[in-house]
Amino acid sequence: MTAEVQGSRDQTTTVTPWWRDERKRGIASQVVVGLVLIGIVWFLIANLLTNQERLGVPMSFRFLDAPAGFQLSFAAISVTLDSPISRILLVGALNTLLASAITAVIATVLGLVIGIARLSNNWLVARLALAYIEALRNTPLLLQLVFWYSAVVAALPAVKSSLNLFDVIFLNKKGLYVPDPVFQPGAGAVFVAFIVAVVASVFLRRWARKRQELTGQRFPAVTVSILLILGVPALVSLVMGHPVEWDVPVLGGFNFSGGLAFQPEVVALIVGLGLNSSAFIAEIIRGGIMAVSHGQTEASLALGLKPSWTLRLVVIPQAQRIVIPPMVSQYLNVVKNSTLAGFIGYPDLFAVIGTSQNQTGRAIECIAIMMVFYLGVSLIISTVLNWYNKRVALVER
Repeated sequence: MTAEVQGSRDQTTTVTPWWRDERKRGIASQVVVGLVLIGIVWFLIANLLTNQERLGVPMSFRFLDAPAGFQLSFAAISVTLDSPISRILLVGALNTLLASAITAVIATVLGLVIGIARLSNNWLVARLALAYIEALRNTPLLLQLVFWYSAVVAALPAVKSSLNLFDVIFLNKKGLYVPDPVFQPGAGAVFVAFIVAVVASVFLRRWARKRQELTGQRFPAVTVSILLILGVPALVSLVMGHPVEWDVPVLGGFNFSGGLAFQPEVVALIVGLGLNSSAFIAEIIRGGIMAVSHGQTEASLALGLKPSWTLRLVVIPQAQRIVIPPMVSQYLNVVKNSTLAGFIGYPDLFAVIGTSQNQTGRAIECIAIMMVFYLGVSLIISTVLNWYNKRVALVER
């Protein structure tokens, strides 16, 4: 009897109210906060829709089917005055992605070179790299864009005195003219060959890495990969009778005809934004290299590796794991900073949205489209680079 009473007392004392359980209390607090946030968002949306109805402009995206009535100075795809606003916005989005992609490539390559030069033992090279970084990082980006557009591009020679590279690329105050690929029947085979060569290069580098781990012998994977990527499409093109031709710009009259033309605004944006971003990337690269233990460099040199091999095979692979997280933010900044393009006349999405908003009066819808676009691009970039960061991260065994 005494044992039964004692057991019932123990059972009674172990029952804890839910508000005293830390886990249950945490779940309850999260549910309450979530419901409050949902309520706030619901209130704001309902209030917005009500005010739109009261002003006689209910929420609608039908304006996207209306003719735009304005033209763009640069378009990745063809548009006319009668093109719907949706197509004009698509062109603005493509212009943003095109400028951002080219800028990211230029900034990455140049930032890597400047970052390594910043650590050079040569006093002059190191100081020049320092001056480059400090000058571009400590002046406003908008000022740099205006400088490149009004002081540099505008000062380029006239059309008849264009700067040229091998008589196929021309640069003057009216823009940059490069050969334009013209695809004939059979060009798809060349493109497939290029994709196959890229995939084969990836597997080749993996095989070379495993071979080196097992035998200690290096395989020239980089050289062979370059030969594959360039040689296989060229061989397929030769077999198919050159289905990809190049339309080279030719001077005729007062301007060039043929080829692919990039207006001065495009050149100024890519150069200005690329150089500015490269300065920040250079500091990221420098910080990543300095974070690698100096003992790694000393050990590789003691093994007889050349300084260039030490940098490429020992230092940079380890620094890569350090620089990727801040590089994610820098690539996101490239996309977001491209919104300044409108100040020099480049029709990116931000500028096109502004013009569409002024013509249609659909401020809420236009801003919503712009927010969704930049949010989606930012999430895609961060997701891809975070995935790559996990692949190269060190995993403890």
